Amino acid sequence: MHQSSGRWRLGLGLSLLTVFLWGILPIALKVTLQVLDVYTVIWFRFLMSFIFLGVYLSLRRQLPTIEQLRNTSGKLLAISTIFLASNYFLFMQGLALTAAANAQVIIQLATVLLGFGGLVIFKEYYTLRQWLGVSVLTLGFALFFNAQFTNLITAPSQYVLGSGLIVLGAVAWAIYALAQKQLLKTLPSSHIMLIIYGGCALLFTPFAKINTVFYLDHLHLGMLLFCGLNTLIAYGAFAESLAHWQASRVSAVLALTPIVTLISVWITSKIASNLIPPEQITIVGIMGALLVVAGSISIALGKSE
Repeated sequence: MHQSSGRWRLGLGLSLLTVFLWGILPIALKVTLQVLDVYTVIWFRFLMSFIFLGVYLSLRRQLPTIEQLRNTSGKLLAISTIFLASNYFLFMQGLALTAAANAQVIIQLATVLLGFGGLVIFKEYYTLRQWLGVSVLTLGFALFFNAQFTNLITAPSQYVLGSGLIVLGAVAWAIYALAQKQLLKTLPSSHIMLIIYGGCALLFTPFAKINTVFYLDHLHLGMLLFCGLNTLIAYGAFAESLAHWQASRVSAVLALTPIVTLISVWITSKIASNLIPPEQITIVGIMGALLVVAGSISIALGKSE
């Protein structure tokens, strides 16, 4: 099994970068989906990430060698590629049917599954302090997202369908992340992501309406380019964080992502209310947010016994 390098500060910093980028991503995606279909957006994000990362590795003479690929599990590469592609498709379809904040709430199931997967598969463990952090984190989410879950129960069937798709996307993402962590035993994170980006781009090419990209206005083209760069940088940071830190602790930091999303939605709604409607946060919700932060920090920085 893959063992982390132990450079936890680097792992923490990379995890926080991932949180920020994933937190603001749903806003850009919602705007982009106003003019493009799901398949085209996903195809563009993967293709752009593949090209940029491929050029970067080529200039540094760090492209994967044939020998490295032979020593790597083809099954794990296939699992990582297929399940990340599934995650993108399911999350994007769900996002098109629900609100950005609601989508980010439900997708947190992925980090929970990743954390428990790290405990079971990679034999990681939580100290008592960290298990207390899990309890605080759970209570925080229950308070913070109470309004969203209440709305979900009374929402139209289309909204519920979107939420169900995001749940499936969360399961797919957890499987991808656990497979990728094991791949780190034979390949560096940059090589893994290059192969996954290329494979996912190929999978979505037959379904993408490529010509529609050339007719976008400046706003939507800028948003699409941002989504592509976000994919490249965020997943690169996430993949590298797994090389330096335990999967269970990375997942705890990623639990902060919905808070970044809701803050970003609030700021965006104040600046450009025609793009994203505002989210209402109660006093109970603010208390829940503080508990989420406290619980995440307790899990992420808890000392091993």
